[in-house]
Amino acid sequence: MKIIPEIVEKHASHTTWRRHIHAHPELAYEEHRTAQFVAEKLSGFGIPIETGIGRTGVVGTIRNGTSDRSIGLRADMDALPMQEHNDFDHRSTNDGVMHGCGHDGHTTMLLAAAEHLSTHRNFDGTVHVIFQPAEEGEAGAKAMIGDGLFERFPVEAVYGMHNWPGHQVGKMATRSGPIMAAMDVFEVKIIGKGGHGALPQLAIDPILIASQLVTQWQSIVSRNINPIEAAVLTVTQIHAGDAWAVIPSEVILRGTVRSFKPATRELLQHRMKQLTASICDGNNCEFEWWYDHRFPPTINSPTETLAAGRAASELLGQSNFDSDVDPSTGSEDFGYMLEEKPGCYIFIGNGPSEGDCLLHNPRYDFNDEIIPIGASYWVELVKQELAVKKAP
Repeated sequence: MKIIPEIVEKHASHTTWRRHIHAHPELAYEEHRTAQFVAEKLSGFGIPIETGIGRTGVVGTIRNGTSDRSIGLRADMDALPMQEHNDFDHRSTNDGVMHGCGHDGHTTMLLAAAEHLSTHRNFDGTVHVIFQPAEEGEAGAKAMIGDGLFERFPVEAVYGMHNWPGHQVGKMATRSGPIMAAMDVFEVKIIGKGGHGALPQLAIDPILIASQLVTQWQSIVSRNINPIEAAVLTVTQIHAGDAWAVIPSEVILRGTVRSFKPATRELLQHRMKQLTASICDGNNCEFEWWYDHRFPPTINSPTETLAAGRAASELLGQSNFDSDVDPSTGSEDFGYMLEEKPGCYIFIGNGPSEGDCLLHNPRYDFNDEIIPIGASYWVELVKQELAVKKAP
């Protein structure tokens, strides 16, 4: 591996940054302390900044040379609404909020890269380092774009990175085309008729109807979607009832739907609502329907995927870079940025995924060992994409 020595020398300092961010997690659009930390670091590196983009986003701009070329590097800053179960010193100090996905590490790796780029400036052009709020289901990328991100900070291409448990430290992976799925969310309220649990004939039981719905919805993926197409429909919440012997009048079902192709996405939504209407009508009850297209799929463009692969291969060696990783049915609002600009989203190995190392696990912690790797990748990508022309 060709990890940059100057970045390695500052590993202890960068680890301190990462653990500080981890100890003070903030939810979507509430990343005020994190944004301030980022802004202060960038300013300390001598990098001009703008804040408040997409409410709490921060962008730093590093220029060098005379080229009018420019690229964007993006990291996410927000945490998850979950209780941390770790007991190490840098555990969350905010009850019910946790960096369970590694955004603290993503922010640190980009800050470390920005520090190096601001000092060495071995590139010709402009680098915009984009620190984005609200990735965890709240479309912070869309908010930044709506706030004029790419008009105010023009780029030819934009790049993102995510740590990936299960991939070994020292390895990176990506693919051209779809790499992360579209994310939809839904809520369905089944409205029946409450009654005594011992006299069900006098009620319309919404729990029974909801149970039928959960089962029938699963048939959409297995019987309506082409078997070679990926799709996921998961009910994650069922809320109903307060007493042992009372049939409730309402049940609320919530969950998520994932897909890669627009036609598959539309079919899933259409069939879900169609089945809901049919089953409720057949059981003499009403329903309320809400369905939201939250994130588009994350689709890497071919040229920029090649660029990311060249940087990763140069850094880690060809054998440590996978150019055709399987797409994930997880989702990323970076897809919004890739709808606006060409670019590439890449995975960086975070180590084994057994037990507590899984993303969104209450005992997850970002692997500080990979901070120099991720930071060096960003620098290598900039060095290659904004290469200084050699004198003839």
